[in-house]
Amino acid sequence: MRYCINCCIHLLPNDLHRQCFRCRGPNHNNQKCPVCKEENNIPLYTDSKQMKLLAVLEVRTDPSESWNGFFCLRKGKLCSLIFGLIIMTLVMASYILTGAKHGLLLIPSPFHYGAFTSNPSLMDNESLSDMKDHYQPSKMNISYVKDYPSIKLIIDTITSKIEFITRQRPDLEELRKQEPHMFSVIPNKFLPNSKNPCWYEEYRGNTTTDPYATNSYALYSKRFRTIFDYLRKVFWNHLYHYKDKHYRLRCLPHFYIIGQPKCGTTDLYDRLRLHPDVRFSAIKEPHWWTRKRFGIIRLRDGFHDRYPVEDYLDLFDLAAHQIQGVLQSEAAKERGKMNNIIIGEASASTMWDNNVWIFFYDNSTEGEPPFLIQDFIHAFQPNAKLIIMLRDPVERLYSDYLYFASANKSAEDFHEKVAESLQLFENCMLDYSLRACVYNNTLNNAMPVRLQVGLYVVYLLDWLTVFDKDQILVLRLEDHASNVKYTMHMVFQFLDLGPLSEKQEALITKSPASNTRRPEDRSLGPMLPTTKAILRDFYRPFNTKLAQVLFDDAFLWKKT
Repeated sequence: MRYCINCCIHLLPNDLHRQCFRCRGPNHNNQKCPVCKEENNIPLYTDSKQMKLLAVLEVRTDPSESWNGFFCLRKGKLCSLIFGLIIMTLVMASYILTGAKHGLLLIPSPFHYGAFTSNPSLMDNESLSDMKDHYQPSKMNISYVKDYPSIKLIIDTITSKIEFITRQRPDLEELRKQEPHMFSVIPNKFLPNSKNPCWYEEYRGNTTTDPYATNSYALYSKRFRTIFDYLRKVFWNHLYHYKDKHYRLRCLPHFYIIGQPKCGTTDLYDRLRLHPDVRFSAIKEPHWWTRKRFGIIRLRDGFHDRYPVEDYLDLFDLAAHQIQGVLQSEAAKERGKMNNIIIGEASASTMWDNNVWIFFYDNSTEGEPPFLIQDFIHAFQPNAKLIIMLRDPVERLYSDYLYFASANKSAEDFHEKVAESLQLFENCMLDYSLRACVYNNTLNNAMPVRLQVGLYVVYLLDWLTVFDKDQILVLRLEDHASNVKYTMHMVFQFLDLGPLSEKQEALITKSPASNTRRPEDRSLGPMLPTTKAILRDFYRPFNTKLAQVLFDDAFLWKKT
């Protein structure tokens, strides 16, 4: 490639040399132009090969030539500057018109809710960004400052669609068809001399057999391996021998703390386990009824092998050993002493999480699950007792957000997520029933915050279709926080627990609260007043119905 010495500041190749204004201008002289005279055309060679390098071979200091070259340079920069300003203006216009996250004027557009899907690939392991590909963008942008009237229209639409319709309860035979193995393991009757539901099961292994070798809880979690190591060591000491056969005592919980998340269930669990007649599963929240029996280990990881009911029963072996000790004591044998030890289980997902039904049960009920968790629990334990701890759903949602959000937490970010979730919920309610939306996995995974968990009355009414009201104790976290002694006495009475000494009662009621808000979350402050007003409007009709069902206006949460 050759270059014109006179125009070296432009570094133009020969094939474009005729366009050079310096060499082909009105005063062009073929005799003076080195290129036209075929003189001073100096190609650059290296190792006998011509290289395509832009090189300045000679720089002359002729003042007129310097000013001409400078003019070329200035013209190019001016064009670039004008072009850049045009592009920046277009980008800014697009930014303002479409809305941008934490932008100058607007927040992101919410997403329209799409059709229900039965594709397992869209399960909890799918990222939120992937999930949103299944929704159509909304044309509605909601301003930080002026968004209340717009969101109020969304809430009014939701409220107009609310219908509390009693679900049809499935019969026992339908349940057996869905879970035949579970029904083959758990018997119809339990030991008459035990307050807790227990039974003896024949053990066919030998002394070299590891009874917990295939337990999924032990395989998938290192935290629980220590517990199972201990159970292996004492397993044979607790077998009951009768007519050359070995039997192990199996137990289910007598009561369940079924919800809700961020409502004080951990504090209630920690206090109850201090009672001398109460035992709990080896793991506080097994989540077996809601997740593990369907093969969900972590929501983000999708499906694995399903946990059989035997794995769940293994979690109560520690308590079963103590119950067996009472049953086989001399006093029990001679006087027919009753075992008063009871077992509890405290998975806070039990009340509300029926999201995976779409992947396992027939979708022939217009988006509503044909079977719920409570149907199966009642089939095995019609006398089970259930404890529910609730709190103001507005505060619960903010606490839930602070606990589970991983980054960029702020009151403003929470506001955005609430706005987006409300529109997603509205779009579902336009096409489906309240129950179908509440239990829909795709919608619940797409919503940035878990609005549906605070719809307490929807879940409670479904539990009341299978359990009597006197089998369910509903508490408020606000009452528990202000008077722990009173609420614990209510729980003790509900579970028919024996009296306590003053020392035992003080230990239970005066211990510090568990699972309180983390210091780093407290520093974020409360939610925005506008956000609180929006959520108050959204939850009001559900709280009103809840207060009616429980005959208690405290569940309106007007004073919080």
